[in-house]
Amino acid sequence: MEKEKILIVDDEEGIRTQLSWALQDEYEILLASNAEQALELARKETPDLVTLDVALSPYEHEKDGLDILEDLLQIDPLLKVIVITGHGEEINALRAVSSGACDFYTKPINLDELKIIIKRALHIQRLERENKELTERLEEKKFEDIIGTSPKMIEVFKTIMKIATTDVTVLITGESGTGKEMVAKAIHRKSLRKDNPFVTINCGAIPETLLESELFGHEKGAFTDAYIQKKGKFEYADGGTVFLDEIGELPLSLQVKILRFLQDHQIERIGGKEPISLDLRIIAATNKSLEKEVQLREFREDLYYRLSVINIHLPLLKDREEDVIILANAFLNLFSKEFNKLNLSFSHKSLLKLKEYGWPGNVRELENKVKRAVIMCQSKRITPYDLGFSTAEESKKPLSLQSIRENAEKEAILEALNANDWNVSNAAKYLDVSRTSLYGLIEKYKFKKEEEI
Repeated sequence: MEKEKILIVDDEEGIRTQLSWALQDEYEILLASNAEQALELARKETPDLVTLDVALSPYEHEKDGLDILEDLLQIDPLLKVIVITGHGEEINALRAVSSGACDFYTKPINLDELKIIIKRALHIQRLERENKELTERLEEKKFEDIIGTSPKMIEVFKTIMKIATTDVTVLITGESGTGKEMVAKAIHRKSLRKDNPFVTINCGAIPETLLESELFGHEKGAFTDAYIQKKGKFEYADGGTVFLDEIGELPLSLQVKILRFLQDHQIERIGGKEPISLDLRIIAATNKSLEKEVQLREFREDLYYRLSVINIHLPLLKDREEDVIILANAFLNLFSKEFNKLNLSFSHKSLLKLKEYGWPGNVRELENKVKRAVIMCQSKRITPYDLGFSTAEESKKPLSLQSIRENAEKEAILEALNANDWNVSNAAKYLDVSRTSLYGLIEKYKFKKEEEI
Protein backbone atom coordinates (compact mmCIF):
# COMPACT_ATOMS: atom_id res chain seq x y z
CA MET A 1 0.00 0.00 0.00
CA GLU A 2 1.37 3.40 -0.95
CA LYS A 3 2.14 5.84 1.82
CA GLU A 4 0.02 8.96 2.04
CA LYS A 5 1.87 12.13 1.09
CA ILE A 6 2.39 15.04 3.44
CA LEU A 7 3.75 18.35 2.19
CA ILE A 8 5.54 20.36 4.91
CA VAL A 9 5.66 24.09 4.08
CA ASP A 10 7.76 26.19 6.44
CA ASP A 11 10.53 28.75 5.93
CA GLU A 12 12.34 27.51 9.06
CA GLU A 13 14.67 24.65 8.22
CA GLY A 14 14.56 23.40 11.80
CA ILE A 15 10.77 22.94 11.68
CA ARG A 16 10.95 21.15 8.32
CA THR A 17 13.66 18.82 9.63
CA GLN A 18 11.81 18.13 12.89
CA LEU A 19 8.51 17.27 11.17
CA SER A 20 10.17 15.27 8.41
CA TRP A 21 12.08 13.15 10.93
CA ALA A 22 8.94 12.52 13.03
CA LEU A 23 6.64 11.60 10.14
CA GLN A 24 8.85 9.88 7.56
CA ASP A 25 8.25 6.34 8.87
CA GLU A 26 4.47 6.58 8.30
CA TYR A 27 4.18 8.99 5.38
CA GLU A 28 5.92 10.09 2.21
CA ILE A 29 7.30 13.53 3.01
CA LEU A 30 7.58 16.50 0.64
CA LEU A 31 9.36 19.70 1.73
CA ALA A 32 8.91 23.31 0.63
CA SER A 33 10.52 26.40 2.07
CA ASN A 34 8.43 28.95 0.19
CA ALA A 35 5.10 29.40 -1.54
CA GLU A 36 6.31 28.82 -5.08
CA GLN A 37 7.86 25.47 -4.16
CA ALA A 38 4.72 24.52 -2.22
CA LEU A 39 2.36 25.21 -5.12
CA GLU A 40 4.64 23.48 -7.61
CA LEU A 41 4.79 20.34 -5.45
CA ALA A 42 1.05 20.46 -4.80
CA ARG A 43 0.34 20.44 -8.54
CA LYS A 44 2.99 17.83 -9.39
CA GLU A 45 2.82 15.41 -6.44
CA THR A 46 -0.83 15.80 -5.32
CA PRO A 47 -0.22 15.48 -1.56
CA ASP A 48 -2.96 14.29 0.78
CA LEU A 49 -2.17 16.77 3.54
CA VAL A 50 -0.20 19.99 3.99
CA THR A 51 1.23 21.50 7.15
CA LEU A 52 1.41 25.21 6.40
CA ASP A 53 3.23 27.93 8.30
CA VAL A 54 0.80 30.83 8.48
CA ALA A 55 3.69 33.31 8.76
CA LEU A 56 5.35 32.11 5.58
CA SER A 57 7.37 34.84 3.84
CA PRO A 58 5.24 36.74 1.29
CA TYR A 59 5.63 36.02 -2.40
CA GLU A 60 4.70 38.12 -5.39
CA HIS A 61 4.98 41.16 -3.07
CA GLU A 62 1.64 40.59 -1.34
CA LYS A 63 0.68 36.98 -0.75
CA ASP A 64 1.27 35.24 2.57
CA GLY A 65 0.37 31.88 4.11
CA LEU A 66 -3.37 32.53 3.96
CA ASP A 67 -3.15 33.19 0.22
CA ILE A 68 -1.27 29.93 -0.26
CA LEU A 69 -4.09 28.14 1.55
CA GLU A 70 -6.59 29.43 -1.01
CA ASP A 71 -4.31 28.41 -3.88
CA LEU A 72 -3.79 24.92 -2.44
CA LEU A 73 -7.50 24.32 -2.03
CA GLN A 74 -8.11 25.47 -5.59
CA ILE A 75 -5.66 22.80 -6.76
CA ASP A 76 -7.43 20.11 -4.69
CA PRO A 77 -10.63 21.01 -2.79
CA LEU A 78 -10.35 17.80 -0.73
CA LEU A 79 -6.78 18.54 0.37
CA LYS A 80 -6.40 18.75 4.15
CA VAL A 81 -4.38 21.71 5.39
CA ILE A 82 -3.18 22.09 8.98
CA VAL A 83 -2.00 25.61 9.71
CA ILE A 84 1.03 25.94 11.99
CA THR A 85 1.08 29.22 13.93
CA GLY A 86 3.30 31.03 16.40
CA HIS A 87 2.11 32.66 19.63
CA GLY A 88 -0.03 35.71 18.97
CA GLU A 89 -1.15 34.47 15.54
CA GLU A 90 -4.42 32.83 16.68
CA ILE A 91 -6.50 35.37 14.76
CA ASN A 92 -4.80 34.40 11.51
CA ALA A 93 -5.27 30.73 12.38
CA LEU A 94 -8.99 31.22 12.88
CA ARG A 95 -9.16 33.06 9.57
CA ALA A 96 -7.41 30.10 7.97
CA VAL A 97 -9.89 27.61 9.44
CA SER A 98 -12.79 29.73 8.20
CA SER A 99 -11.14 29.73 4.75
CA GLY A 100 -10.94 25.95 4.56
CA ALA A 101 -8.07 24.73 6.75
CA CYS A 102 -9.10 21.61 8.67
CA ASP A 103 -7.23 22.56 11.87
CA PHE A 104 -4.44 24.68 13.31
CA TYR A 105 -1.62 24.05 15.76
CA THR A 106 0.36 26.52 17.82
CA LYS A 107 4.15 26.32 18.22
CA PRO A 108 6.10 24.94 20.02
CA ILE A 109 5.15 21.68 18.36
CA ASN A 110 4.25 18.61 20.43
CA LEU A 111 4.79 15.82 17.91
CA ASP A 112 2.44 13.36 19.60
CA GLU A 113 -0.41 15.86 19.51
CA LEU A 114 0.30 16.86 15.92
CA LYS A 115 0.36 13.19 14.84
CA ILE A 116 -3.15 12.73 16.27
CA ILE A 117 -4.40 15.78 14.35
CA ILE A 118 -2.78 14.52 11.13
CA LYS A 119 -4.26 11.03 11.47
CA ARG A 120 -7.72 12.47 12.09
CA ALA A 121 -7.47 14.81 9.09
CA LEU A 122 -6.31 12.02 6.78
CA HIS A 123 -9.08 9.72 8.03
CA ILE A 124 -11.69 12.36 7.20
CA GLN A 125 -10.11 12.91 3.80
CA ARG A 126 -10.20 9.20 2.94
CA LEU A 127 -13.91 9.11 3.73
CA GLU A 128 -14.57 12.27 1.70
CA ARG A 129 -12.67 10.93 -1.31
CA GLU A 130 -14.50 7.58 -1.11
CA ASN A 131 -17.80 9.42 -0.93
CA LYS A 132 -16.87 11.61 -3.91
CA GLU A 133 -15.84 8.59 -5.98
CA LEU A 134 -19.04 6.77 -5.04
CA THR A 135 -21.14 9.79 -5.96
CA GLU A 136 -19.38 10.07 -9.34
CA ARG A 137 -20.12 6.38 -10.03
CA LEU A 138 -23.81 6.76 -9.24
CA GLU A 139 -24.64 7.88 -12.78
CA GLU A 140 -23.30 4.58 -14.08
CA LYS A 141 -25.65 2.69 -11.77
CA LYS A 142 -28.82 4.54 -12.78
CA PHE A 143 -31.50 3.09 -14.97
CA GLU A 144 -34.02 5.80 -15.84
CA ASP A 145 -33.38 7.47 -12.45
CA ILE A 146 -33.68 4.13 -10.61
CA ILE A 147 -30.51 3.21 -8.73
CA GLY A 148 -29.73 -0.45 -8.22
CA THR A 149 -26.95 -3.00 -8.57
CA SER A 150 -28.47 -5.96 -6.72
CA PRO A 151 -29.36 -9.06 -8.80
CA LYS A 152 -33.09 -8.59 -8.15
CA MET A 153 -33.03 -5.02 -9.45
CA ILE A 154 -30.97 -6.02 -12.48
CA GLU A 155 -33.75 -8.49 -13.33
CA VAL A 156 -36.30 -5.67 -13.00
CA PHE A 157 -34.28 -3.52 -15.39
CA LYS A 158 -34.04 -6.38 -17.91
CA THR A 159 -37.81 -6.90 -17.78
CA ILE A 160 -38.45 -3.19 -18.36
CA MET A 161 -36.21 -3.25 -21.43
CA LYS A 162 -38.03 -6.27 -22.84
CA ILE A 163 -41.57 -4.93 -22.44
CA ALA A 164 -41.21 -1.15 -22.75
CA THR A 165 -41.71 -0.90 -26.49
CA THR A 166 -44.78 -3.15 -26.46
CA ASP A 167 -48.24 -2.00 -25.37
CA VAL A 168 -48.73 -4.92 -23.01
CA THR A 169 -50.52 -4.20 -19.70
CA VAL A 170 -48.20 -4.36 -16.66
CA LEU A 171 -48.91 -5.01 -12.99
CA ILE A 172 -46.20 -3.81 -10.60
CA THR A 173 -46.30 -5.33 -7.12
CA GLY A 174 -44.30 -4.65 -3.98
CA GLU A 175 -44.58 -3.08 -0.55
CA SER A 176 -45.02 0.65 -0.02
CA GLY A 177 -41.86 2.63 -0.66
CA THR A 178 -40.20 0.14 -3.01
CA GLY A 179 -40.43 2.45 -6.05
CA LYS A 180 -43.42 1.20 -8.05
CA GLU A 181 -44.19 4.59 -9.61
CA MET A 182 -40.56 5.04 -10.66
CA VAL A 183 -40.69 1.70 -12.47
CA ALA A 184 -43.94 2.73 -14.20
CA LYS A 185 -42.30 5.99 -15.33
CA ALA A 186 -39.24 4.07 -16.56
CA ILE A 187 -41.47 1.84 -18.70
CA HIS A 188 -43.19 4.90 -20.15
CA ARG A 189 -39.92 6.72 -20.89
CA LYS A 190 -38.56 3.64 -22.69
CA SER A 191 -41.76 3.18 -24.69
CA LEU A 192 -42.89 4.57 -28.03
CA ARG A 193 -45.35 6.74 -26.05
CA LYS A 194 -42.58 8.64 -24.24
CA ASP A 195 -43.45 11.98 -25.88
CA ASN A 196 -47.09 11.72 -24.78
CA PRO A 197 -48.65 12.16 -21.31
CA PHE A 198 -47.92 9.97 -18.30
CA VAL A 199 -50.89 10.35 -15.93
CA THR A 200 -50.88 8.99 -12.38
CA ILE A 201 -54.15 8.14 -10.61
CA ASN A 202 -54.01 7.09 -6.96
CA CYS A 203 -57.05 4.87 -6.59
CA GLY A 204 -56.84 4.91 -2.81
CA ALA A 205 -56.56 8.66 -2.36
CA ILE A 206 -59.74 9.78 -4.18
CA PRO A 207 -63.19 9.27 -2.55
CA GLU A 208 -65.26 6.60 -4.29
CA THR A 209 -67.99 9.13 -5.08
CA LEU A 210 -65.52 11.26 -7.06
CA LEU A 211 -63.29 8.57 -8.53
CA GLU A 212 -65.43 7.68 -11.55
CA SER A 213 -65.64 11.32 -12.63
CA GLU A 214 -61.91 11.71 -12.04
CA LEU A 215 -61.16 8.72 -14.27
CA PHE A 216 -63.72 9.08 -17.04
CA GLY A 217 -65.13 12.62 -16.76
CA HIS A 218 -68.77 13.69 -16.86
CA GLU A 219 -71.25 15.56 -19.04
CA LYS A 220 -72.90 18.81 -18.01
CA GLY A 221 -75.92 18.10 -15.81
CA ALA A 222 -74.98 14.46 -15.20
CA PHE A 223 -75.39 14.99 -11.45
CA THR A 224 -75.77 17.77 -8.91
CA ASP A 225 -72.97 20.33 -9.22
CA ALA A 226 -72.03 19.08 -12.72
CA TYR A 227 -72.30 22.59 -14.15
CA ILE A 228 -69.90 22.00 -17.05
CA GLN A 229 -68.59 19.12 -19.10
CA LYS A 230 -65.38 17.68 -17.67
CA LYS A 231 -62.85 15.38 -19.27
CA GLY A 232 -61.41 12.59 -17.12
CA LYS A 233 -57.77 11.69 -16.73
CA PHE A 234 -58.08 8.86 -19.22
CA GLU A 235 -58.94 11.39 -21.94
CA TYR A 236 -56.12 13.73 -20.94
CA ALA A 237 -53.70 10.80 -21.22
CA ASP A 238 -54.80 9.85 -24.74
CA GLY A 239 -51.79 8.61 -26.69
CA GLY A 240 -49.78 8.08 -23.52
CA THR A 241 -49.82 5.98 -20.36
CA VAL A 242 -52.18 5.81 -17.38
CA PHE A 243 -50.63 4.60 -14.14
CA LEU A 244 -53.27 3.22 -11.75
CA ASP A 245 -51.54 3.26 -8.38
CA GLU A 246 -53.04 1.28 -5.47
CA ILE A 247 -55.42 -0.45 -7.86
CA GLY A 248 -56.28 -2.89 -5.09
CA GLU A 249 -58.34 -0.07 -3.54
CA LEU A 250 -60.50 0.32 -6.67
CA PRO A 251 -64.22 -0.28 -5.94
CA LEU A 252 -65.82 -3.27 -7.68
CA SER A 253 -68.16 -0.96 -9.61
CA LEU A 254 -65.19 0.78 -11.24
CA GLN A 255 -63.27 -2.45 -11.75
CA VAL A 256 -65.96 -3.36 -14.29
CA LYS A 257 -65.36 -0.15 -16.24
CA ILE A 258 -61.57 -0.61 -16.23
CA LEU A 259 -62.07 -4.16 -17.51
CA ARG A 260 -64.33 -2.90 -20.26
CA PHE A 261 -61.73 -0.33 -21.32
CA LEU A 262 -59.03 -3.01 -21.47
CA GLN A 263 -61.30 -5.05 -23.71
CA ASP A 264 -62.46 -2.43 -26.22
CA HIS A 265 -60.38 0.72 -25.43
CA GLN A 266 -63.48 2.84 -25.03
CA ILE A 267 -64.90 4.87 -22.16
CA GLU A 268 -68.11 6.74 -21.47
CA ARG A 269 -68.30 9.92 -19.43
CA ILE A 270 -70.84 9.95 -16.61
CA GLY A 271 -74.11 10.99 -18.24
CA GLY A 272 -72.66 10.45 -21.71
CA LYS A 273 -74.40 8.55 -24.50
CA GLU A 274 -71.56 7.98 -26.95
CA PRO A 275 -68.45 5.85 -26.33
CA ILE A 276 -65.10 7.62 -26.66
CA SER A 277 -62.22 5.65 -28.17
CA LEU A 278 -58.81 6.19 -26.58
CA ASP A 279 -55.29 4.97 -27.34
CA LEU A 280 -53.80 4.26 -23.91
CA ARG A 281 -51.45 1.91 -22.17
CA ILE A 282 -52.41 0.83 -18.66
CA ILE A 283 -49.81 0.19 -15.97
CA ALA A 284 -51.16 -0.71 -12.53
CA ALA A 285 -49.52 -1.12 -9.12
CA THR A 286 -50.48 -2.49 -5.75
CA ASN A 287 -48.97 -3.36 -2.40
CA LYS A 288 -51.74 -5.91 -1.82
CA SER A 289 -51.89 -9.56 -2.84
CA LEU A 290 -54.50 -9.41 -5.60
CA GLU A 291 -54.68 -13.22 -5.60
CA LYS A 292 -55.96 -13.07 -2.01
CA GLU A 293 -58.28 -10.20 -2.90
CA VAL A 294 -59.72 -12.34 -5.69
CA GLN A 295 -60.31 -15.20 -3.24
CA LEU A 296 -62.07 -12.78 -0.88
CA ARG A 297 -64.16 -11.54 -3.82
CA GLU A 298 -62.81 -8.02 -3.28
CA PHE A 299 -61.16 -7.95 -6.70
CA ARG A 300 -62.44 -9.29 -10.01
CA GLU A 301 -60.58 -12.35 -11.24
CA ASP A 302 -61.00 -11.44 -14.90
CA LEU A 303 -59.56 -7.95 -14.29
CA TYR A 304 -56.64 -9.43 -12.36
CA TYR A 305 -55.67 -11.63 -15.30
CA ARG A 306 -56.12 -8.71 -17.73
CA LEU A 307 -53.81 -6.50 -15.67
CA SER A 308 -51.10 -9.04 -14.91
CA VAL A 309 -50.11 -9.97 -18.45
CA ILE A 310 -46.64 -8.95 -17.22
CA ASN A 311 -45.99 -8.85 -13.48
CA ILE A 312 -42.96 -6.98 -12.11
CA HIS A 313 -42.33 -7.58 -8.42
CA LEU A 314 -40.10 -5.08 -6.59
CA PRO A 315 -37.91 -6.44 -3.78
CA LEU A 316 -37.78 -5.06 -0.25
CA LEU A 317 -34.86 -2.76 0.46
CA LYS A 318 -33.60 -5.19 3.12
CA ASP A 319 -33.24 -7.74 0.31
CA ARG A 320 -31.12 -5.29 -1.70
CA GLU A 321 -28.13 -5.08 0.64
CA GLU A 322 -25.80 -4.00 -2.15
CA ASP A 323 -27.96 -0.95 -2.85
CA VAL A 324 -28.50 0.55 0.61
CA ILE A 325 -25.27 2.57 0.80
CA ILE A 326 -25.40 3.49 -2.90
CA LEU A 327 -28.94 4.84 -2.46
CA ALA A 328 -28.00 6.61 0.78
CA ASN A 329 -25.14 8.43 -0.94
CA ALA A 330 -27.37 9.33 -3.87
CA PHE A 331 -29.91 10.92 -1.52
CA LEU A 332 -27.10 12.60 0.42
CA ASN A 333 -25.78 14.16 -2.78
CA LEU A 334 -29.29 15.26 -3.80
CA PHE A 335 -30.27 16.87 -0.50
CA SER A 336 -26.82 18.37 0.13
CA LYS A 337 -27.29 20.41 -3.03
CA GLU A 338 -30.93 21.20 -2.22
CA PHE A 339 -30.09 22.56 1.23
CA ASN A 340 -26.69 24.00 0.23
CA LYS A 341 -24.77 21.87 2.74
CA LEU A 342 -21.94 20.52 0.61
CA ASN A 343 -19.14 18.01 1.30
CA LEU A 344 -21.21 15.97 3.76
CA SER A 345 -20.38 12.32 4.38
CA PHE A 346 -21.61 9.47 6.57
CA SER A 347 -19.64 8.52 9.65
CA HIS A 348 -18.46 4.94 10.09
CA LYS A 349 -21.16 4.26 12.69
CA SER A 350 -23.80 5.75 10.40
CA LEU A 351 -22.78 3.41 7.59
CA LEU A 352 -23.04 0.45 9.98
CA LYS A 353 -26.51 1.56 11.10
CA LEU A 354 -27.66 1.97 7.50
CA LYS A 355 -26.48 -1.56 6.68
CA GLU A 356 -27.94 -3.18 9.82
CA TYR A 357 -31.35 -1.50 9.85
CA GLY A 358 -34.33 -3.50 8.56
CA TRP A 359 -35.95 -0.70 6.48
CA PRO A 360 -39.65 -1.48 6.98
CA GLY A 361 -40.47 1.64 4.95
CA ASN A 362 -38.09 0.62 2.14
CA VAL A 363 -36.49 3.20 -0.18
CA ARG A 364 -38.92 5.94 0.82
CA GLU A 365 -37.91 5.58 4.47
CA LEU A 366 -34.22 5.71 3.54
CA GLU A 367 -34.83 8.86 1.50
CA ASN A 368 -36.64 10.52 4.40
CA LYS A 369 -33.96 9.59 6.93
CA VAL A 370 -31.17 11.01 4.78
CA LYS A 371 -33.16 14.19 4.14
CA ARG A 372 -33.68 14.59 7.90
CA ALA A 373 -29.97 14.02 8.50
CA VAL A 374 -28.89 16.70 6.02
CA ILE A 375 -31.23 19.19 7.66
CA MET A 376 -30.28 18.28 11.25
CA CYS A 377 -26.51 17.75 11.00
CA GLN A 378 -24.25 20.37 12.56
CA SER A 379 -20.98 19.20 11.03
CA LYS A 380 -19.68 17.66 7.83
CA ARG A 381 -20.26 14.16 9.19
CA ILE A 382 -23.71 12.55 9.28
CA THR A 383 -24.19 10.78 12.63
CA PRO A 384 -26.67 8.02 13.60
CA TYR A 385 -28.37 10.67 15.75
CA ASP A 386 -28.78 12.88 12.65
CA LEU A 387 -30.38 9.94 10.83
CA GLY A 388 -32.90 9.50 13.64
CA PHE A 389 -31.77 6.07 14.78
CA SER A 390 -32.87 5.29 18.32
CA THR A 391 -30.34 4.57 21.03
CA ALA A 392 -33.03 3.45 23.47
CA GLU A 393 -31.52 -0.02 23.77
CA GLU A 394 -28.37 1.51 25.27
CA SER A 395 -30.39 3.37 27.89
CA LYS A 396 -31.72 0.08 29.30
CA LYS A 397 -28.30 -0.84 30.74
CA PRO A 398 -28.01 -0.42 34.54
CA LEU A 399 -26.18 2.79 35.41
CA SER A 400 -24.19 3.76 38.48
CA LEU A 401 -23.76 7.34 39.61
CA GLN A 402 -20.18 7.23 38.29
CA SER A 403 -21.30 5.91 34.91
CA ILE A 404 -24.02 8.59 34.72
CA ARG A 405 -21.38 11.26 35.28
CA GLU A 406 -19.03 9.69 32.73
CA ASN A 407 -21.81 9.33 30.16
CA ALA A 408 -22.78 12.97 30.60
CA GLU A 409 -19.13 14.00 30.16
CA LYS A 410 -18.76 11.79 27.07
CA GLU A 411 -21.93 13.16 25.54
CA ALA A 412 -20.85 16.76 26.15
CA ILE A 413 -17.42 16.14 24.62
CA LEU A 414 -18.81 14.34 21.58
CA GLU A 415 -21.43 17.03 21.07
CA ALA A 416 -18.72 19.69 21.11
CA LEU A 417 -16.45 17.74 18.77
CA ASN A 418 -19.24 16.98 16.28
CA ALA A 419 -20.59 20.53 16.43
CA ASN A 420 -17.12 21.80 15.52
CA ASP A 421 -16.38 19.14 12.90
CA TRP A 422 -13.79 17.63 15.27
CA ASN A 423 -11.69 20.78 15.33
CA VAL A 424 -10.13 20.23 18.77
CA SER A 425 -9.23 23.86 19.36
CA ASN A 426 -12.75 25.11 18.66
CA ALA A 427 -14.28 22.25 20.65
CA ALA A 428 -12.11 23.17 23.64
CA LYS A 429 -13.38 26.75 23.50
CA TYR A 430 -16.92 25.40 23.15
CA LEU A 431 -16.43 23.43 26.40
CA ASP A 432 -14.43 26.21 28.11
CA VAL A 433 -11.46 23.92 28.77
CA SER A 434 -7.87 24.04 27.59
CA ARG A 435 -6.86 22.24 24.43
CA THR A 436 -4.49 20.05 26.50
CA SER A 437 -7.31 19.05 28.86
CA LEU A 438 -9.56 18.10 25.96
CA TYR A 439 -6.83 15.96 24.40
CA GLY A 440 -6.50 14.23 27.77
CA LEU A 441 -10.23 13.48 27.84
CA ILE A 442 -10.14 12.21 24.25
CA GLU A 443 -7.35 9.84 25.25
CA LYS A 444 -9.19 8.85 28.46
CA TYR A 445 -12.34 7.81 26.63
CA LYS A 446 -10.42 6.53 23.58
CA PHE A 447 -12.56 8.60 21.23
CA LYS A 448 -12.02 8.28 17.50
CA LYS A 449 -13.41 10.38 14.70
CA GLU A 450 -16.09 7.72 14.06
CA GLU A 451 -17.55 8.16 17.57
CA GLU A 452 -20.99 9.76 17.52
CA ILE A 453 -23.57 10.98 19.98
